[in-house]
Amino acid sequence: MKTMGEQNMVAKQRGVSLTGLLVWSVILAVLALLAMKVGPEYLEYGKIKQAVTAMKKDAGAMSSVAEARKAFDRRADVDSITAITGNDLDVSKEGAEVVVSFAYDRRVPLFANVSLLLEFQGSSRE
Repeated sequence: MKTMGEQNMVAKQRGVSLTGLLVWSVILAVLALLAMKVGPEYLEYGKIKQAVTAMKKDAGAMSSVAEARKAFDRRADVDSITAITGNDLDVSKEGAEVVVSFAYDRRVPLFANVSLLLEFQGSSRE
């Protein structure tokens, strides 16, 4: 014969059902897929922002449009940046300051015919 305490303990026990486990596994797998596909694109965007910011600090690189593009291409070679090149940069002069800006799109295939479009933009003013 079970005591009242044992009966309450049995009633309070809970667990994960097989269906719940499968649902959470699918959700975690989709999130892991997104992280593995989208993560490198954001890392490359960070490298591009760093390169443009570093160019702003280098007075020689910002002396002309051609020099700015060459300086970016050199940094892109070192950092393995493949999303854009120096020719994709928009170099303009605002007052006494040379401003380098960029914008590009990346399409990331996820699975089957589903893909994700990422739009990136930045500037040396930021």
